[in-house]
Amino acid sequence: MAQHPCPYHGCIRRFDCLGYLTRHLNSGIHAKGKLRETNPISAPQSNDPLSPSPSSTPDFEDPLLRDVQNPWEPFADEVAFRVGNLLFKKTEMSQGDIDELMDLWSLDIKQRFDSDSGGPFRNHEDLLSTIDSIRSGSAPWQCLQTVVQDDLPESAPEWQKTSYQVWYRDPDTVIANILANPDFADNFDSAPYVHLGKDGKRRWSDFMSGNFSFRHASSIYEDPETGGDRVAGAMYCPIILGADKTTVSVATGHVEYHPLYLSIGNLHGCARRGHRNGVIPIGFLAIPKSDRRYDNDPNFRTFKKQLYHNSIAAILRPLKPAMTTPVVRRCPDGHFRQVIYDLAAFIADYPEQVLLAGVVQGWCSHHRNLDGSGEPRTRKWDEALCEEYGGDSDVLWDNYGVDDDIVPFTHQFPRADIHEMLTPDLLHQIVKGCFKDMLVDWIGEYLHWAKEIMDEIDHRISVIPPFPGLRRFPQGRRFKQWTGNDSKALMKVYLPAVAEHIPEEMSQCLASFLHFCYLVRRTDFTEDTITEIQSEIHQFNHFRQIFISSGVREHFSIPRMHSMPHYPYLILEFGAPNGVCSSITESRHITAVKKPWRRSNRYNALSQMLLTNQRNDKLAALRSELAEHGLMPPLQAPPSDLFDTEKEDEGAMDGDHLLAKVELAKTRVRNHPRYMDPLAEFLGEPDLSKLTRRFLYEQLHGCSSDTVDLDSCPEITSKVDVFHSAVAMFYAPSDNSGIRGMHRERIRCTPSWYGNPRYDTVLVITDEDKPGFKGMSAARVRLFFSFQHQGEIYPCALVHWYNVYGRSRDIKTGMWVVRPSYLNTHQHHPHLAVIHVDALLRGAHLIPVYGLSPIPRSLKFYDSLDLFKAFYVNHYADYHANEILV
Repeated sequence: MAQHPCPYHGCIRRFDCLGYLTRHLNSGIHAKGKLRETNPISAPQSNDPLSPSPSSTPDFEDPLLRDVQNPWEPFADEVAFRVGNLLFKKTEMSQGDIDELMDLWSLDIKQRFDSDSGGPFRNHEDLLSTIDSIRSGSAPWQCLQTVVQDDLPESAPEWQKTSYQVWYRDPDTVIANILANPDFADNFDSAPYVHLGKDGKRRWSDFMSGNFSFRHASSIYEDPETGGDRVAGAMYCPIILGADKTTVSVATGHVEYHPLYLSIGNLHGCARRGHRNGVIPIGFLAIPKSDRRYDNDPNFRTFKKQLYHNSIAAILRPLKPAMTTPVVRRCPDGHFRQVIYDLAAFIADYPEQVLLAGVVQGWCSHHRNLDGSGEPRTRKWDEALCEEYGGDSDVLWDNYGVDDDIVPFTHQFPRADIHEMLTPDLLHQIVKGCFKDMLVDWIGEYLHWAKEIMDEIDHRISVIPPFPGLRRFPQGRRFKQWTGNDSKALMKVYLPAVAEHIPEEMSQCLASFLHFCYLVRRTDFTEDTITEIQSEIHQFNHFRQIFISSGVREHFSIPRMHSMPHYPYLILEFGAPNGVCSSITESRHITAVKKPWRRSNRYNALSQMLLTNQRNDKLAALRSELAEHGLMPPLQAPPSDLFDTEKEDEGAMDGDHLLAKVELAKTRVRNHPRYMDPLAEFLGEPDLSKLTRRFLYEQLHGCSSDTVDLDSCPEITSKVDVFHSAVAMFYAPSDNSGIRGMHRERIRCTPSWYGNPRYDTVLVITDEDKPGFKGMSAARVRLFFSFQHQGEIYPCALVHWYNVYGRSRDIKTGMWVVRPSYLNTHQHHPHLAVIHVDALLRGAHLIPVYGLSPIPRSLKFYDSLDLFKAFYVNHYADYHANEILV
């Protein structure tokens, strides 16, 4: 076994795999054979230019062996490539606008230089043909078509007489392109591993750290028929699939598509979430439709199910030979390895899981019942049931939840078990399912008798202070249509708004669920985290009984809620759930389906969408090769975020790994006095000079200045620079972070932010030896400034301290409660201090403790921090806050 140190935790990642590294300097990547026919889908029968001839094979090329005379080929030069990438991929300019731009470009050159050389392209057709000529990243689309029976009677329903098309591209070619992409060199695992921390305990994060990869890699090698020497030295390549219907337009006839996506488990979760060509559409499945009278027709429903599974099986068939016999593929690090494929995971929401697993709606696709953990479903168990009760569909349906009309596509591939492959679905099971569609609605049902309370809750949500990355709810939670992003945003602020209006057990139930939700959405898990998740599930199950005793619910046999106890096991199997969640495919719809659809002319839109996807993939592949040769900067774009947040206030960053750092803004304020005493008078802070002098004494002498006479503290004689914000940078891989796990947020301290004052609150480190919030204090920033003394610059913050209320967290909400600190009982003199910005950890989000009394309707969100006397320290503001505010 090889041992490699983990760069972030200082622990050991122990590798155990099929493979050793090999380098082939004179060997290309071999294409697989043609797709064979499968019933009811026939071989390609389309003359569409998207579809290659049946005899064609994908053209692979090692970028290291490309013609160096023009590395930008097929583009003329760097300008042509960058312009083409800008117009087609980044700005998505229309064809007419491209023509006009090229005309203006040519006209300008002719007038300035009297030359007919023109721009980089003649017109949009020249640009598109150049993109189509790119050889890298090629994965042509092909078409399968269903066979219509010749002897159908005239009275047969239309769905039987329709020939359905399934568009796909060779998944083997797609995987080869992913593996050959040098962008993934730093986000790639060539083997399953066991991650051991400094304490000797195991950790789980990316897919290859899970038990599934380790178990399957071992079973492939130990297989007496296909293992042993035949696969010795091969790299295990787990295939991750995802499918989800999406609607692109309701107004023009409910236009919907059913894309099938592919990724590989060797990639880290951040690469899949960032969609840097780590999740690729490989198929568009047919969506049979018919008249309403056939909606419940068992024959039509069976046809749709069989078409779905046979389509996926047909698309994936080129991978089957390489599931038992290794093939050679180039990997992101430049090495060539023998690779063996394995169907490992399928990302899907609950309705899709039901269809995939062949279970009855309302049953669990993983286990055999909903009332307890039960035994797990397996492919062998399904086959044994069908053999025992073959022909008696009612027994299978009613007693075991098995739909015997479905033969899962996995039955056609070695080692594949659909029940084992289904991944946790944070978005639909937890965020939208358990939280929005259950707990929020149940609390609403409990309070249905008091509309004034519901209005009060909405108003409390609307006046919550702003915070980087926090979506505001100006009208509370009164949305006509909820999205996953709305649900995620509401989770951050909902509990404090309802805590005073519901029973304590209901608040504790909600708090347990929220903590569970934030735990399972982390990027890195330890054995202690798994234990904590199990404890929160137990607490939730205990407190949720309040909904039965209050008459809101009669039972909890609900598939999405039943999924919660499965999460500890699924984390051990697949690593962090956010690396295999349906939010990945949901957001991928935007670039693979919705944007290409909007760029089409709506006539025969699918073929245009496929061409757009193909061209985007080629541009991305060529850019990766250019970056590898040093001709373009590395493509290290941070993962995309699903929230429409204030991008200038928070986001991912690609800086070096560090625990935390705060820096003042780069530009000082221009209209403030430059010396200490006039500045203090201008700001209305008479103690600023005194506090700064005491701060400087402590910095110079390393001891407290409380007992020191002010005359003994040095004077501030240099110019003072004032800033209206600072930027906190910290390691937060569970949030929207860069490739090294770094996240940034802006802390504002300004008299005018969108016309209103904004003075944010922060977390200050006060005792590094104490864990969590016990070693911190909350404070509100009243001024960011810096000055110079003896050649050294001191970046500072004037803060108003907050004191912790109580010795522990609030029982109902599980949050810490703080109050503004004052020097006298009349609260006329706030407890202020000047501190170094190095003492700041990051921003803190405070939510008022509203109490039982209604709050005035005139109150606005920008007044909340000034008018309330106590505040919850919100550890649901983001995942980093949830981890550190324990």
